[in-house]
Amino acid sequence: MTFAKVSRATILAALMSTVALGAQARELRMGVITPPSHVWTKVANRIAEKLPEATEGGLTLAVFPAGQLGSEQEMFQQMSAGLLDAGLMTAAITSLRAPSMQGWFTPYLFADVGEAVQASSLPAAQAMLDELQAANLHGMGYTFAGMRQILMKDAAAQSVADLSGQKIRIVPFPAMKVWWGAIDAVPTPVNLTEVYQALQTGLLDGIDIDLDALVGLKFDEVAKGLTVTNHMAFPSVMMVSNPTWMSLSSEEQAAFTAVVDEALAWGADQQVEAEKANLAALEGKLEIVHLADGAAVFAAANDAVAQSFAQYPLIAQFQAEVTAEQGK
Repeated sequence: MTFAKVSRATILAALMSTVALGAQARELRMGVITPPSHVWTKVANRIAEKLPEATEGGLTLAVFPAGQLGSEQEMFQQMSAGLLDAGLMTAAITSLRAPSMQGWFTPYLFADVGEAVQASSLPAAQAMLDELQAANLHGMGYTFAGMRQILMKDAAAQSVADLSGQKIRIVPFPAMKVWWGAIDAVPTPVNLTEVYQALQTGLLDGIDIDLDALVGLKFDEVAKGLTVTNHMAFPSVMMVSNPTWMSLSSEEQAAFTAVVDEALAWGADQQVEAEKANLAALEGKLEIVHLADGAAVFAAANDAVAQSFAQYPLIAQFQAEVTAEQGK
């Protein structure tokens, strides 16, 4: 009798152990190009923090910042092949897979990060995410870094002439290449992790950069002049590999979506406030020039970008929706 009871208890314990093993959390892997201090890495970490509770322990997320899993191009290849689960990628490099996403980089379409955030829920912005399906990716939404500015190794640029012939680090995607090419600068792709040394050694004369990355990566230590232009917005796109997304249950997808939506919105709010703090942090460290009318100063470059967008109807739709929303 006692033996039977012990046997049943042993069997029950074994069964419970087996169930527990089957219920162990599934760990997803997510890559970002930005350093730990950057708002996008913080957004990724917020998703990782909240996902286990939202999925009742079913999913966890390991975040790999600062390009630990490779360049953005390499991480895109990994996600498309199902080798990497998720990423928070610049919309710049994302536009190489979803070309209409270049519309985000319409020069002077947005006065500040707040206006860009408001545009992220527009129908055309959501349609841009759908283009990622062609790359075997599930686009989930946007969050933002700061507006783009111009940081120079030496004196701050005060005119287009100051930039002519200068080697400027850019993110290598069409809209930015066209804009800088029209200024007669020398657009120079360099990995973000290598920019500090490139400025220090003179390989670069300047960079097209947001203030969050500038402060976080301490580029002010190797550069002297900042021109506040606010010439382009700079969103990132949260995405999941389609093989990973399709392997999730409907309940997991819903929970994941809710966590991502909250984190992206949180990050956008953080960045609106960070723009002021970052600029204040640079006061006294750099020569800072504010262009009174950057749209006029860079008019020829802005027109060149507009012409390069002509083949993309969704960009025109996006621009029209943004203009209507802004009441212009």
